[in-house]
Amino acid sequence: MSDIDSWPTDPRRGRRLLAIWAVTSGVNVALMYLYPGRETVPFHLVWIGLSIVYGFTAWRPAGMAAVLLGVAVSTGYILVHHAATGAIGWEEATEVPLMAALFGVMVWHVRLRQRALARIAQLARDERRQAEMQQLFVRLVSHELRTPITVARGYTELVHGNADDPRVAEDAAVVLDELDKLSRITHRLVTLMLMASAAPREPVDVDAELARALRRWSPTAERAWRVRSAVGVARIVPERLETALDCLLENAVKFTADGDPIELVGVRRPDGWTIAVVDGGAGLAPGRAAELSAASGPVPSESGTGLGLAIARAVVSAWGGRISIEAEPGGGTRAAIWVPADPPGSAAEPYRLPASAPAQTRNP
Repeated sequence: MSDIDSWPTDPRRGRRLLAIWAVTSGVNVALMYLYPGRETVPFHLVWIGLSIVYGFTAWRPAGMAAVLLGVAVSTGYILVHHAATGAIGWEEATEVPLMAALFGVMVWHVRLRQRALARIAQLARDERRQAEMQQLFVRLVSHELRTPITVARGYTELVHGNADDPRVAEDAAVVLDELDKLSRITHRLVTLMLMASAAPREPVDVDAELARALRRWSPTAERAWRVRSAVGVARIVPERLETALDCLLENAVKFTADGDPIELVGVRRPDGWTIAVVDGGAGLAPGRAAELSAASGPVPSESGTGLGLAIARAVVSAWGGRISIEAEPGGGTRAAIWVPADPPGSAAEPYRLPASAPAQTRNP
């Protein structure tokens, strides 16, 4: 039928459905005419069939109006003819405009649903294109920024190594330091953008991950490093947990001095598990902890861009968790990651820890 605009199902299946309805409707219309006074059932079957067919096939308005007019005229003529002969009452003929009105309301709702589905499909396409553009942007940033930074650093190291003038060597060292900062900022920006992409979670020994983080960080700064954890196995993305921990540990190192304590503490609770980075540094200004905890994006400060905490927050938020920043009594800061427990019956349930999970401690 040329009046079909689009087919939610297979077009051939839709045409078969229309053909079946046309044949059965012809039979029902004939039965209405041949059996005066018993036309109620075939009459309603014609209209019900029309509603079902329209629900499975989308028609152009002109085609829908033509079919509706044909059904109304054919069934209406038969009812009026039977009423004129006295086989039925005239009030029976009022069913035709009532059924047409009911069909019109159904058509209106179907059109609204079709427009809503089309809008949802368009939004999904736009979101997919946006994700593709974001991935392209990440690749471009990674190449277009990191490459010139690497080249500039190489030439600056060459100048620094061959400088006879102490002032030139000192200036080159400053440039190297700034290039290192720019490289770290670029890496964090790329990492933050990559956090938007989905990644499958898997059962991982969180205690072992914390111990590994301590081994990686302890040679980088003269701090009193320590880890205590009884989280056990949880469903995470190991690389992203490592990224979040690195951001929090880097902040802890930045705001502490040689000999200050930095401790990784992991705790399992009924509602989830927590990892806290507790340092014994100078602490935070009044109100700063609440500001950092409530922020949804980077919070720049005199000491940095705030991208590290934003990256850690993006990782934890993807798992349904949150980050809290608190000032420790007597000085120092506590940055805690909380991740909710997996719901009962989920794939993570078989990996619950025994109650007596050993704590791990290291004091380098």
